[in-house]
Amino acid sequence: MSQTIAFLGLGAMGVRMSARLIEAGFAVRVWNRTAAAAASLEAAGATAAATPREAATGADLVISMVRDDAASEAVWLDADAGALAGLSAEALAIECSTLSVPYIRRLSDDFAARARRLIDAPLLGSRPQAEAGALIFLAGGAEADVAAARPALEVMGAAIHHLGPIGSGAVAKLMGNALFGVQVAAMAELIGFATDAGVDVPRTIEALSATPVVSPAARIAAGAMLAGQFAPLFPIDLVAKDFALLDASRREVDARTPVAAAAGGVFAEAVRDGFGGDNIVGVTQLYSRPTTN
Repeated sequence: MSQTIAFLGLGAMGVRMSARLIEAGFAVRVWNRTAAAAASLEAAGATAAATPREAATGADLVISMVRDDAASEAVWLDADAGALAGLSAEALAIECSTLSVPYIRRLSDDFAARARRLIDAPLLGSRPQAEAGALIFLAGGAEADVAAARPALEVMGAAIHHLGPIGSGAVAKLMGNALFGVQVAAMAELIGFATDAGVDVPRTIEALSATPVVSPAARIAAGAMLAGQFAPLFPIDLVAKDFALLDASRREVDARTPVAAAAGGVFAEAVRDGFGGDNIVGVTQLYSRPTTN
């Protein structure tokens, strides 16, 4: 590959996504707030940069995969080290992080003020999909820019959906995560209800799963809850963070999301109770303890 890609953010997803790019033959520069996270990628052929700006300087594509709005803002807009200042006029920035809608629109304005190109392309999928190159990208931005991003995105993903102008990806990602979170929260409390009612919970879940009322995602979540499989793939603290981003976004557009707000509150409670590092299905632990209600 002749393109040089800068990858900013080497968390559980970023390290796997950048590894796919290295394997595909791209020249990859990496940056992470904690430099040690880059060691395995350097061993595979990546070049580590000291700052996002250094990583972005001279790169054809610059991809960000960080935790939230504040982390994204620091990566792109920091006065001394931000990647935006290092972008050439020909470069394309791809923001893959899960972010709020008002923030990605403000970031787009910052890019436009400097005549630089940006798309938002958050993704659906977790660590196994990142390792397999089977992520689903939800892209917003100019058609030509999304097309330019496709060769790199196709290395990391099984599908790239162009949904409209910048911010469209952020909206779709928050919708997808909320739909999943609402189902998991509901299944957790209903398993708690069935347990307290004294019925055979696995048999009940099996019967319901044979009907259309239980989605594939809810069925898988229920199985993991019953098996106590809480090793993190989508940790509860990130689920709670994404519901908070949805709440900030819905207030920006004056939308009502009472069901999502209730589910978000459940995950926030789970974080407060010490379950934030568990996988999303670990929220079932809220209902497996004695209660006075």
